[in-house]
Amino acid sequence: MKLTAFHAIHVAAGAKMVSFAGFEMPIQYPTGILEEHRIVRNGVGVFDVSHMGEFMVKGADALPLIQLLTVNDASKLVPGKAQYSALTRPNGGIVDDLLVYMKGENDYMLVVNGANVDKDLAWVMEHAARFSDVSVDNQSDNIHLLAVQGPKSIETLQKLTDAKLDDVSYYGFVEGTLAGVPMILSRTGYTGEIGFELYFSGSVDVATNVVNAIFEAGKEFGIAWIGLGARDTLRLEKGYCLYGNDITDETNPIEAGLGWITKLAKGSFNGSDVINDVKTNGPTRKLVGFAMRSEKLIPRTGYTIVSGGENVGTVTSGNTSPGLGTGIGLGYVPTALSAPGTMIEIAARGTTFPAEVVKIPFL
Repeated sequence: MKLTAFHAIHVAAGAKMVSFAGFEMPIQYPTGILEEHRIVRNGVGVFDVSHMGEFMVKGADALPLIQLLTVNDASKLVPGKAQYSALTRPNGGIVDDLLVYMKGENDYMLVVNGANVDKDLAWVMEHAARFSDVSVDNQSDNIHLLAVQGPKSIETLQKLTDAKLDDVSYYGFVEGTLAGVPMILSRTGYTGEIGFELYFSGSVDVATNVVNAIFEAGKEFGIAWIGLGARDTLRLEKGYCLYGNDITDETNPIEAGLGWITKLAKGSFNGSDVINDVKTNGPTRKLVGFAMRSEKLIPRTGYTIVSGGENVGTVTSGNTSPGLGTGIGLGYVPTALSAPGTMIEIAARGTTFPAEVVKIPFL
């Protein structure tokens, strides 16, 4: 099992460590998930997300390759901008969701989910072989990644860099230094809060020095480490998809609510014909958010969704919302049941519990 450069720091902080995406990662700290969630919503928290994968794609054919592989229109990118996108198969299924960064002309970085690095790399390389002028360099093992998230994140990080962070727009990034270390400072995240993701290389000592500087800068705001548990509740409240749960090789972007990143007008890409048919004819099912209307059940992944006594779908993500104080979840239901206000039931423990389809984000 792999360890990130911050592993010893997590252990020293009393983190509960679990296996995740081939790494031993912190799921929570002694403060607990609810308090960690609150810290990010109200102050500033730090996530170790070094398990994520980074592929450097360069050459005259870099953009054509990315256009073939992804659903969004990467031709709209300019240096210093990133976009949320998805890799798709010819059948329209989702290989992974990812971020596409344009660092310069013919120079891109793809950031993929940690559990999918090997699968995604093989998929990208298979398609890269069709092009004459493109290189793909997997730098996943060489890049540290910290997410500093929350309303006090900019004030914290600004103390450590000359880059004007207030001027960086959402999905924008700058290449500068922070705490004296060269890095990409990207205004992105998985929490729905203001925040930056920091990509940098170097030894464990370098990584430790960066973390120490960030924690010193954020001390006045009650900065804290945040584990995978709170990362999940934070993203779920905002309705962000989790690969392997809400989106998979068996789901297409339209039914998953990712039509907003699917740019069919850009031309042909993997699965575009199938995806266009789904968009034209309408999906038979949709990913929806729901809120429990019973306090007796916290919805969990794999629970059955019921309507009219019939099993109509499956919960793909579920948890307690610290912000709402009730159970919330995501799941696929027939399109006829997808309108907000529709009452459904969640089956568990030999009975069913009422829930209501609601708009995403939950708050």
